[in-house]
Amino acid sequence: MGKNFKAELVACFGQPVAENPTGEMQEAAFRHAGLQWRYLTVEVPAEGLAAAVAGARAMGFQGLNLTIPHKVAVIPLLDEISREAAVIGAVNTVRRSGDRFIGENTDGKGFLRGVTQDAGVEPKGKRVVVLGAGGASRAIATELLLAGVADLLVVNRGVARGEAMVADLTGKVNGPIRFAPWEGVFDVPEWADLLVNATSIGLYPDVEAMPEVNLATAGPRCLVCDAVFNPPETRLLRTARERGLRVLDGLSMLVYQGVAGFQLWTGRNPDEQAMRRALEAAFGV
Repeated sequence: MGKNFKAELVACFGQPVAENPTGEMQEAAFRHAGLQWRYLTVEVPAEGLAAAVAGARAMGFQGLNLTIPHKVAVIPLLDEISREAAVIGAVNTVRRSGDRFIGENTDGKGFLRGVTQDAGVEPKGKRVVVLGAGGASRAIATELLLAGVADLLVVNRGVARGEAMVADLTGKVNGPIRFAPWEGVFDVPEWADLLVNATSIGLYPDVEAMPEVNLATAGPRCLVCDAVFNPPETRLLRTARERGLRVLDGLSMLVYQGVAGFQLWTGRNPDEQAMRRALEAAFGV
């Protein structure tokens, strides 16, 4: 009997990508499922994105992940995008359907599942503060609004960008979202049930950086979440833990958005524990 030596390919396109461990997680899932699939982590500069996507099409790639700076720029290069991706205005996952590339966004879903499953917090009716107004913030805010939070405050240094994001989401999702400028040190409101760092502050190699927030003003029930996954325990989470606050690290969001990506590409459910273990091993956790 002959053997098939052809691997199905998926890839992450971004710049920089050296600190992105998604390949470790997805390849572990492929091996565990007995799939002859490979995940490539590829440095693609902004000006090379169109050529890279065209190359992926020509070489029959089954899907893509997009990270900084490509999540918005990739949209016109695709054949279709999902409703959630359209609302968020960004794509982090592409799946192939026949000869069509379809854009999805699994970031917010991954975050929401981490909050509900790993932290045991039901977002419906909660009051939330989200730091930042970039792609991760948009994805997280969209899913929180769809989940029925009672209040969502977006805090950002750049006032114009923050106001534009809130105005855009207000027009697309009927939910209680508002904006406050981030000036100096932000005092976490005592009423906040969730504080979410959706900025890249604290991401490797700037591991000692921390968002300028005052956790002393947070209420005792506040869950502090970080979208940064490298390192898994950021200075923000360490500081919150030292203050007795509950925390949720970025690995949860990374694992669960990766689970959703695996399902979109393969049509199968991965071994989630194998994915989490691969990430923990990569980080030496």
